[in-house]
Amino acid sequence: MLRLTMVGLFGAVSAALAAQAVISYSRIHPDPRGAPEAAGVTAQAAQASDPATPDASESAPAQVLKAADGHYWAEASVNGHEVKFLVDTGATAVSLNTDDARRLGIDTTSLNYDAKVITASGPARAARIKLDTVSVAGAQVRDVDALVIETGLRNSLLGMTYLGRLSQFEATQTSMILRP
Repeated sequence: MLRLTMVGLFGAVSAALAAQAVISYSRIHPDPRGAPEAAGVTAQAAQASDPATPDASESAPAQVLKAADGHYWAEASVNGHEVKFLVDTGATAVSLNTDDARRLGIDTTSLNYDAKVITASGPARAARIKLDTVSVAGAQVRDVDALVIETGLRNSLLGMTYLGRLSQFEATQTSMILRP
C-alpha cells in the first residue's frame, strides 16, 4: 500500500512539474492602456530577420489577448492564409476543421481519415497533414504536423504541435505570450 501511495505521489509531482515546464504563469501585466477584454494578437517587436530559420527563434514574442469569453483566440497565417484558432494547450496537434482546411486549398475529400481522435463533440476521424508554416504575429514555426478533423470540430485548434515548438509560452490572466 505504501508503495502504491509513493508511486501515485511521484506521478502527481511529475505531472505538476511537467505542466509547469510547459506553461509558466507570469506576473507580467499588459499595458493598462490596452484592451485586455478584446480578442486579438499583437506583435511586441519585429519579425525574424532570417525567414529561413526553421523555428524563427530570433523573432519577437507575440501576445494573444484573452477574449471576453475567457478564451485565447489567435489570428494565424497558415501557409499564407488567415485562420482563426482557439489556442488549446490540451490539444495534441494543430487541428483544422474541414472549412478552414478547404480555405487553405486542401482537398478534404481525398484525405485519408485513418486517425481516431476525441473532440469536445466526441470521437471523430482525422487525417494527418503537414503545414508549411504557422505564424501568430510573427511567431513562426515551419513544417507543423496537423490534423484535419472530418466532423465535429467547430473551431480550428492551435495545439501542441505548434505551441510545443516555441521556446516558451506563458498564460497570464489577460494574455498568452508566445516566444519563438
